[in-house]
Amino acid sequence: QVQLVESGGGLVQAGGSLTLSCAASGSISIIRDMRWYRQAPGNQREFVASVARFGTTNYADSVKGRFTISRDYAKNTVDLQMNSLTPEDTAVYYCNAHAILPSIDYWGQGTQVTVSS
Repeated sequence: QVQLVESGGGLVQAGGSLTLSCAASGSISIIRDMRWYRQAPGNQREFVASVARFGTTNYADSVKGRFTISRDYAKNTVDLQMNSLTPEDTAVYYCNAHAILPSIDYWGQGTQVTVSS
């Protein structure tokens, strides 16, 4: 079993920056990929960014060039550095871990990011 805890959310002005962190615990060895998703009020949950076990990253078009995902294997954490934030980035951000043996996705509780205009 894997447990995920997000932190770092809060209120930030448009154009500002914020870094989210996700701490993983439990059966760390079964984690393959780690991802960030977000869900704005009234919208479906959408993919934001991912990082594979050996460092390959992927980003949604809406955040390319502004967000950076990174994974620290020593600390068992994954961060999402968010720059040039806009009110459209306001959402609850969720950390996701794709595991194997068993093949299952684990989710954190989410952390609120609010960007004021």
